[in-house]
Amino acid sequence: MHKPLILLFVLFLSSGIFAQSIQLPKPNLKKRTLTVMQAYKERHSERTFNSRQLSSQDLSDLLWAAQGVNRENGNLTMPSCMNKQEIRIYVFDKREVSLYDPQTHSLKKITHGDYRHLVADRQEFVMEAPVSLVLVGDLDKMGNDDQRTREMVCVDAGICTQNICLCCSAAGLSTVPRASLHQQDIH
Repeated sequence: MHKPLILLFVLFLSSGIFAQSIQLPKPNLKKRTLTVMQAYKERHSERTFNSRQLSSQDLSDLLWAAQGVNRENGNLTMPSCMNKQEIRIYVFDKREVSLYDPQTHSLKKITHGDYRHLVADRQEFVMEAPVSLVLVGDLDKMGNDDQRTREMVCVDAGICTQNICLCCSAAGLSTVPRASLHQQDIH
């Protein structure tokens, strides 16, 4: 039985309504963006979003920065406690909910329809963002769900969130980390 721990989600300006193709384009590792120090300087939370959609390339780059495979051995851009790689990233947009697979750099459609209201909770600005990323900790991968394990998963979610925030900052995308959502309605 899976015991997911929904930790946090991040909103960003443009989403993509990605094509029916599940395979994402390869991340653009030669893209000219801000330096890391400039990205730190520019990073801030934003609660207003415009209607510009993310291209599939921007979504690809963002998901790869968050948790993509960056080494031949299958390790990810984000470290994780005991290399358990337990964080899952779900992409909520106005057409569907998908799960990011870092090993294949692809999206797996979970369900059709707009479920962003479940992550909006009572914060209406969330519905203005074309995409929400929901980070889920898979406690089964950790081996147990005691307090210490949950703390390690929260650390890993924080690392992933920082990767997302810095990528958005460098790419000029708006984002805001949040922790409120209708957890009981998301399964």
